[in-house]
Amino acid sequence: QVQLVESGGGLVQAGGSLRLSCAASGRTFATRIMAWFRQAPGKERELVAAITWSGGTTYYVDSVKGRFTISRDNAKNTMYLSMNSLRPEDTAVYYCNAGPPIGVRLSDYVGDYWGQGTQVTVSS
Repeated sequence: QVQLVESGGGLVQAGGSLRLSCAASGRTFATRIMAWFRQAPGKERELVAAITWSGGTTYYVDSVKGRFTISRDNAKNTMYLSMNSLRPEDTAVYYCNAGPPIGVRLSDYVGDYWGQGTQVTVSS
């Protein structure tokens, strides 16, 4: 099993920044792909960003390109999401997701393991 714990959410004004962290423990060799999803009230969960083990390949949903940066530190078993120029529409619960490669594009990836989520609220 893999345990994923998110941190770093909070309340920020529009235009501000936050950095989310996701710490993995357990069978961390199973976290070759890691990703951030988010779910806003009344909306479906959406993939925000994803990253491969090496960090050499990343994916971003169009709405966050140029504002968010996904990264990982495998020595610390931790993934990050740096969020800049935050907008009210970024308000959501952000979930960490991870798992092995499953032969799909990063844009279609959903891993086996989920964190409990961290709330990000952007005020206007």
